[in-house]
Amino acid sequence: MGSERGVDCLICVATGREGALLRGFLDGARPAQGSIAGRRVALVETGVGPVNAACAATRFLAQRPAAALIVCGVGGAYPGSGLETGDVLCAQEEVYGDLGADSETGFVDMQQLGFPVVAADPPLYNRMPLDLYPCERRGVFVTRSTCTGSDAAAAALRERTGGDVESMEGAALVHTALLHGLPVGQLRGISNAVGNRDRGAWKVTEAARAAQEALLAWLEASAAATR
Repeated sequence: MGSERGVDCLICVATGREGALLRGFLDGARPAQGSIAGRRVALVETGVGPVNAACAATRFLAQRPAAALIVCGVGGAYPGSGLETGDVLCAQEEVYGDLGADSETGFVDMQQLGFPVVAADPPLYNRMPLDLYPCERRGVFVTRSTCTGSDAAAAALRERTGGDVESMEGAALVHTALLHGLPVGQLRGISNAVGNRDRGAWKVTEAARAAQEALLAWLEASAAATR
């Protein structure tokens, strides 16, 4: 993986807490860079939301190539997903959960509107596949610009998308990787249940650490497999 000037893996996190453990293996620059398990790695803290995420990843890639992009962070679990706080899973598929149009009969996605999101062959609409799987357990991830805040809305999104995990950046980063022709993976630790907001029950620090530990284990295993 990688090139003489590039990095083997660009890791994108939304916040400092989601990259704190990884940063300890790298230098203190921004973006932090160094070697993990013999792989050249760069860590970019993108900021929250899809625009911040896409801009930060694109800015890095405009200056330095990467052989792969990995998203690491926390997310909420939709009702019916079978996920518990502290679980870690990676994305099999990423979904733009609110990109489309509202109507009297419900949500209208980009395919129904007739506008591809990624001009691939075949074209991609709200759903985008991933091809790197940094942990064994997989699910459908959904990105929304507005975090879901009620049990009813969470159940409706789960029914409409088949989603297991909700975040605010994943689709934008997967989209960016696809536009750059990069293999992409995403893993998240579950910090809370999606639904009626109860911040007192959230375990963000623990979920962030669990996701980073899983990513470190994958980097070690993938490096060992190539030796």
